[in-house]
Amino acid sequence: MKKCVFILSLLLLFYNCKSKQSPVITKKAKTERTQRVVIAPKPKRTQRHVNKPVSKASKIVNYSKQFLGTRYTYGGTSKKGMDCSGLVYESFRANEIYLPRISRDIAKKGRKIDLRKTLKGDLLFFKTNKNRRGSINHVGLVVDIKDHNIYFIHATSSRGVIISSLNERYWKSAFSEVRRVL
Repeated sequence: MKKCVFILSLLLLFYNCKSKQSPVITKKAKTERTQRVVIAPKPKRTQRHVNKPVSKASKIVNYSKQFLGTRYTYGGTSKKGMDCSGLVYESFRANEIYLPRISRDIAKKGRKIDLRKTLKGDLLFFKTNKNRRGSINHVGLVVDIKDHNIYFIHATSSRGVIISSLNERYWKSAFSEVRRVL
């Protein structure tokens, strides 16, 4: 009987020792898998991930575009309502450039330039048919120039804040001057 107890004890001891070794092998396998993941090469950084500096004119234009579709309100300077000079005033003010609030006063700032030298961020001034005094009464901000066509954002009483082309008959006939403030 002593022999049977001794043999059973030995079997239990061997059985316990074998089960303790099994998790150690599993841990080694997991460690090897982890090492394979860590060794994986990092993706290469390409040039398109490099941020390019944004010009002051682009910042002003981008800011002004948030008002597209805003309804016209005389004297307005917010998304609730906007007029043409309010749009220009707010877009420049948001970029720490302070202009007068009225289009004919804005037209006295910066320097007058030739229409062929117009750039993004320049201001277009108009004398519309509604104007009896013959003075500037409308302003727009140049947002793009494509194929000799100048596009500008402005607020109209009929359609609110929109982007128009200087080649449109109405705007071409009402055009007065272009000025560079930047």
